[in-house]
Amino acid sequence: MFTAGIMRCKILFRLPLAVILVALCFGAAANDNRPLFIELTEQKSQGIELRWKVPLTVSPANRPSFLLPGCTALQSTRFFSELGQQYYRCETAIGSGSLAAASLEIVFPQSNPMLATLLRINWNNGETRTLSVSPGQLTIHLPEPETAGGVAWQYFVLGVEHIWMGYDHLLFIACLIVIAGTLKKMLITVTGFTLAHSVTLVLAALELVRLPIVAVEVTIALSIVFLATELVRNRRTTLTWRYPVVVSSTFGLLHGFGFAAVLEEIGLPQTELGLGLLFFNLGVEAGQVAFTMAILVALWLLARIWQPNTLQDIEPGQQVIRFNWGLGHYQMLTGYVVGSLASYWMVERLLSA
Repeated sequence: MFTAGIMRCKILFRLPLAVILVALCFGAAANDNRPLFIELTEQKSQGIELRWKVPLTVSPANRPSFLLPGCTALQSTRFFSELGQQYYRCETAIGSGSLAAASLEIVFPQSNPMLATLLRINWNNGETRTLSVSPGQLTIHLPEPETAGGVAWQYFVLGVEHIWMGYDHLLFIACLIVIAGTLKKMLITVTGFTLAHSVTLVLAALELVRLPIVAVEVTIALSIVFLATELVRNRRTTLTWRYPVVVSSTFGLLHGFGFAAVLEEIGLPQTELGLGLLFFNLGVEAGQVAFTMAILVALWLLARIWQPNTLQDIEPGQQVIRFNWGLGHYQMLTGYVVGSLASYWMVERLLSA
């Protein structure tokens, strides 16, 4: 009796579960979430080819039609069937045959099935772009094709944003500034870093040289640990303290691969490859210069607060101004904090491999 009761309880418990699973299966079958696919292609013969694919969840009576304002169909719609999908194709003509600043309207004869839309645009200059349109949006404003000015500004901004969000690169530069000490050495050191990472950025972006990204990221963190150790040890006779440009140039080559990895995720423009690469690098440099100036101003203010009487030391007979930043007491603390953070990044990146 007791065993039979347990079996009945198990059956009663599994029955609702089975019903839920069956309902989920039917629900998944009834709610095919595949999008409406549309492809627009500019033709060199002053026309536009329009193709689309409709999910099977859309009934034949509710198949959509499309309007390009200012366009006229050159031929009747042709139907294709492949792999259970529905294909249509029609050709339209619009002015000069350009999709620039045009709009596409989707018309369902019965009701809007609230499908997401995937739109691919192929311009006759070779550029291709894919847009994801939210469900329910029936009027799609087509983007402009890439222009030289637009690409230059877009990638310049991306370069600035990347360097300001790349805390590892910023910490490396900050340590270099502290080690350099004088304005002349700072200029030489930062210039060496710039030239080095520009070379590897170009080589990696053009896929002429490839390195494993995990190894690059780990080594970038290690380069910060190295500089932090130099700050803590404070042995001014080492190569790092005497010639910081050697360190900045050497590790700058690795940092360039880090910049290239981010650029690979963003993607280079299809029609203005060289321009996009150039202005991304210029954006990185602009952000780097802005950060360097901010560090110098901060150090100058700290020197004014803690050691106002030793701010400037003009060497006799020379027009050289040396700044005593007044941070000697805080150099070791800075090295420990930066080194600990960089060590954490290094371990984290190793474990993520």
